[in-house]
Amino acid sequence: MNSFDKISVKEIVDEVSDGCLLGIPADYSGVPMQFTKELIKKGIKNLRLYCLPLTTIQGDMLIGSGCVSEIEAAAVTLGEFGLASRFSEAIEQNILLMKDSTCPALHAQLQATEKSVPFMPLRGVIGSDIQKHRKDWCIIPNPMNSSGIKDEPILLLPAVQLDIFVFHAACSDRNGNIQIGRRRELATLAHASKKVFVTVEKIIDEDFFENELSAATCLPALYVDGIAVAKNGAWPCALPGAYKADNNEIKNYSIAAKTKDGFNQYMKLLLSK
Repeated sequence: MNSFDKISVKEIVDEVSDGCLLGIPADYSGVPMQFTKELIKKGIKNLRLYCLPLTTIQGDMLIGSGCVSEIEAAAVTLGEFGLASRFSEAIEQNILLMKDSTCPALHAQLQATEKSVPFMPLRGVIGSDIQKHRKDWCIIPNPMNSSGIKDEPILLLPAVQLDIFVFHAACSDRNGNIQIGRRRELATLAHASKKVFVTVEKIIDEDFFENELSAATCLPALYVDGIAVAKNGAWPCALPGAYKADNNEIKNYSIAAKTKDGFNQYMKLLLSK
């Protein structure tokens, strides 16, 4: 017996409001594509996407569907299938605010929220074009003397708390603990979010914390606000340990999305299924 009530994917979608800051997992971390399709159907607007550290087809679909006003990421790409065309066109037409970042910076801002501190220090991007265009980042002299370097510059990144984070996982146990394997960035995103929802392939009648190995690879239920079963919920993206990406479908999408009409026709068919 489950110790929690299952909810539907549509109930998760209902938790997302216009203008909210939505956490986006990388394509190797359990992309909630069934949730994404329902979110597009809802007609959500002005989402702000925070990607850790990048997004592929999920972000491109949301942008092409007119759901997004702002995105913070290290990359938006379809990988071996080329540019994320809807993202590229939105940038070219100046209808999308892009906050360029790096993998360490994106992690650091969420880690600041994890630790309940207002900022996190970082070194690596000082002097780069990315740093020059991020007016919300601040450089100060290192206040510590331990480095032995006089007037050493340190970059301060503001803490970021997400309104909502949704991801897809292979399974939950009967108590709502989520198996995430070595995808620890999912835990970082969850810790820095006001609400966390998960779609899963299945619910297993066991307790992951009864075993040392499974306990070390799960997100505890105390960080999860709701779970919905969604078979093949990451398709066409891969789900680590469960199934591979449907590269033929992603290729079909990449070709269709090169034009706005092609994208609209593809999405109309996809959302009708």
